[in-house]
Amino acid sequence: MSGQSAYSLATRQYPCGKCPLRPLPVFREFESQELLFVSGFKKGELAVDKGATVLVEGSHSAHLYTILSGWAFRYKLLRDGRRQILNYSMPGDLIGLQGSLMGEMQHSVEALSPMLLCVFERDQLHELYRNYPGLAYDITWMASREERMLDENLLSIGRRSALERTAYLVAFISSRARGAGLNGKRPVQIPITQQHIADTLGLSLVHTNKTIRKLMDRKLIIWRDGGCEVISHEGLTELAGWQGLGEERRPLI
Repeated sequence: MSGQSAYSLATRQYPCGKCPLRPLPVFREFESQELLFVSGFKKGELAVDKGATVLVEGSHSAHLYTILSGWAFRYKLLRDGRRQILNYSMPGDLIGLQGSLMGEMQHSVEALSPMLLCVFERDQLHELYRNYPGLAYDITWMASREERMLDENLLSIGRRSALERTAYLVAFISSRARGAGLNGKRPVQIPITQQHIADTLGLSLVHTNKTIRKLMDRKLIIWRDGGCEVISHEGLTELAGWQGLGEERRPLI
């Protein structure tokens, strides 16, 4: 999905000093000079419809984005249209950095739900690295964290059984969603389809459906039309043999 209808300028502005994500305990606090710089670094907000392609593989973008609200996923396509989902993005995540540093995007990003994005101009990254070492370290930390998550995903696809890898994926997304404050006091609602799971784990849609039913039979998840609801996060991690993210406070640009 693309075109004018998929994107619109947000009518409501969130100044960086009043960012709704910043009070969450998972994010580290800015120093005053860092906050002042990021306030100028941010050029506005962009509302994106569900299903819209935010960034396209091979494209050159003048912007990078922090997700203020909503869900997205990163993916690559083969020539015949087969899709590999690489990871999922949630509030607080920075997207488009790869295109900013390497010249063009090596993957695409699609909105899983309606999204609100903070928009930053790529050209100001040089000033960030030159004058704000704390923020530069934050971006390095984010890139390292992404590598760590991809390592775990590769381990899952390579060595876990279909049931274990599905349990891991749902637990992984659930952990990240809870850290980003997406659930509040309610169970985590993950807006994915069975096709998304199949494209992430390299399984057929039929195999994915059978595997999800096994997780439902164990009363670990509930599958609804709108996606997946986690019933027992601990049960999923135990089945997957996964220790969890174990993260401390993380950066927010």
